[in-house]
Amino acid sequence: MYTEFYGFKEKPFHLVPNPAYLYLSPRHQNALTYLEYGLAEKVGFIMLTGEIGMGKTTLVRHILNDIESDMDVAVIFNTNVLSDDLISLILTEFEIKHDQQMTKAKSLELLYKFLIDKYAKGRKVLLIIDEAQNLSDELLEEIRMLSNLQTDEDMLLQIMIVGQPELREKIESPRLEQFAQRIAVSYHLSPMDKDETHGYIAHRLKKAGGREDIFDDSAVEIVFENSAGIPRRVNLLCDAALVYGFADNAETVTGSIVSQVIQDKGGMGIVDSRNAPILLTDIVDETPGGKGETDPDLPGRLSAVENSIARLQAQMTFQVENLEKREKDAKDQLIVKLHRMLAAERKISMKLTYDYGRLKEKYLDLINKSK
Repeated sequence: MYTEFYGFKEKPFHLVPNPAYLYLSPRHQNALTYLEYGLAEKVGFIMLTGEIGMGKTTLVRHILNDIESDMDVAVIFNTNVLSDDLISLILTEFEIKHDQQMTKAKSLELLYKFLIDKYAKGRKVLLIIDEAQNLSDELLEEIRMLSNLQTDEDMLLQIMIVGQPELREKIESPRLEQFAQRIAVSYHLSPMDKDETHGYIAHRLKKAGGREDIFDDSAVEIVFENSAGIPRRVNLLCDAALVYGFADNAETVTGSIVSQVIQDKGGMGIVDSRNAPILLTDIVDETPGGKGETDPDLPGRLSAVENSIARLQAQMTFQVENLEKREKDAKDQLIVKLHRMLAAERKISMKLTYDYGRLKEKYLDLINKSK
């Protein structure tokens, strides 16, 4: 629709993860560095977390495109599986021939033979599990047990788990302490700031063959405030704004165009005509003596008011989300601190128990000698 008007070779704001459009903001670059380090050092477990739409899958696909030729990779996207199905699913993804009805012990034996064979040939094996926040504690424990498949010196299987923040919360719970100890590399992908959002929009516009400055500063600011710096939300807003800009024959997408998109779509959600909000400009003059017609100047004045209200709502939403994020970060830090304090207390308790045992032995020895 708007591609020719703006000079694009394709739509710049696809919702489908596309590694060709990967924008390496500082935090995305850090995430990529952590993941690449974990793979290069052959660590057992790697974990990547982030909010919905943060670009985790895009990062993973970028890594898969650049994966070394001596590595075999399996990717699992369906995490709503039963415990008995997990190993079978892994075998299927690694293209290991097996009987769906075989026991779990036999399936593990096949997987181990496969890993040994790859190790003997000098090949590395990587298992990537996306949407891992859906995994039950039982499945996570089974995945942890897979890390026991190793030689005396090397890991036979590297595992990368990718998921939403709930995954990190699960791993940090006391019942999965052993799992948490196996994670050697972990990174949480946080939202972009305003400058990074500006760079992200310009990058995608340029990648699609268009001008980098199609969105003016006011448009970028409103996009950032309403997207909270989350790439998928940015894509939703920018794609709709380009449609509106094309309809208005506007070569530059302005803040007022983006505000109109937000207003018509009911914020970040998509609403149909049956649920569309009633606009003040839809209200006609029903005052006594009125003729049921709108004041000629009323639409313009009300439109300005509506735009101001939309911006205030967007700012309020951004502030609320920012406060919620700070609250969660503070909670996470407190939980980590409490875990460390608990571990320290356990060490002290163990030492006291040991010292008490020694003293008790000496006391009993003295009692025996006195007899």
